[in-house]
Amino acid sequence: MASVFFTLLLLYATGVSGVPQLEPLNVTVLRGSEARFNISLSEEWYSMSWMLKTVLVLTINSVTGVSEHNHRFSVKNYSSPDIYCWEFIIRDVWRGDSGDVSCGVQEKPIQTAQLFVQESGTVRIVGGNITVAQGHEAIFRCEASGWFPKPTVIWVVDGVVVDQNSYNSSSEALDGLYNSISLLTVRGVNSVQVKCLASVSALTTPLSSSIYLVVEPHDWTVLIAVVCSIGGFALLVLLILGIVFCCKRRKEAKSSYQKEMGRTRSQIQMSGGAVGQRQGKDNPAYVIDGKTTGVTHSEFNDSGYIQTNYTKHFEIPDLVNGNQVANGHASAYNILGGTGVRKHRHVTIV
Repeated sequence: MASVFFTLLLLYATGVSGVPQLEPLNVTVLRGSEARFNISLSEEWYSMSWMLKTVLVLTINSVTGVSEHNHRFSVKNYSSPDIYCWEFIIRDVWRGDSGDVSCGVQEKPIQTAQLFVQESGTVRIVGGNITVAQGHEAIFRCEASGWFPKPTVIWVVDGVVVDQNSYNSSSEALDGLYNSISLLTVRGVNSVQVKCLASVSALTTPLSSSIYLVVEPHDWTVLIAVVCSIGGFALLVLLILGIVFCCKRRKEAKSSYQKEMGRTRSQIQMSGGAVGQRQGKDNPAYVIDGKTTGVTHSEFNDSGYIQTNYTKHFEIPDLVNGNQVANGHASAYNILGGTGVRKHRHVTIV
């Protein structure tokens, strides 16, 4: 009805003469709905015809009235004393009705408009609500099936329309209808509503499907348990390695001590044998209680020469109490009999 008044107003504004005016020139509707066209003219007429594509579907005679050829097609008269206006209605349209809609008034030029019939299918997000851990990603799949033409699919997350570059969509035709699939990846930060919408131009409100993304916070209990388990195992391994290392060091130290003790014993035994071999030699100059030991045949005395056939005993003179003291030093000379060897000793008086 509003379109009829708009057409009348347009006719008054443009000063229409005898040329019929068809409005609107393009009509897009959904299958199963109605399509409406208006024709208006300012001159009297007696015959009007309506055609869908090339088929005559309805005629009007100013005297006899409307002749309907099909119940799907009808007209309404909105004429006034100054302007003649009729509304042509197509009910229960289907895709086969898409094409030219024409109106002819007597010998006037035929006016033509275009009718487009679309189909809305279904839309759904596959699966139910998705639960993920915080920070993890969830993939949503939206399926729009049975549409004509190819539907427009958009995503809305938490009330915000998602940028088209953030999801992937694809479509394929099957039996003259389009099926579309769209995939969206959402990182779990907070629990939100995820909605998928599909539409064609004839739809005033897009069809939608929605589910919820449930985000669970991090389970620190499990993480702490895992860390404690790993830490305890590591400490146990370190403790075992420490015990083994200490035992090994103690064993090596004990072995080294035993080897050292054995080496020391061997050296002592070797030294003892050498000392035993050097025992039994007398010092001919050693004096015990004022007596002088004798020098036997073929023995060394402390002067380093060999005495032979010598039996004389000698004593070192007491130079401390004697008269042969000079400058704190005294000398004693003894001539060993029979050999012509002089023994010379020096005594320092302190």
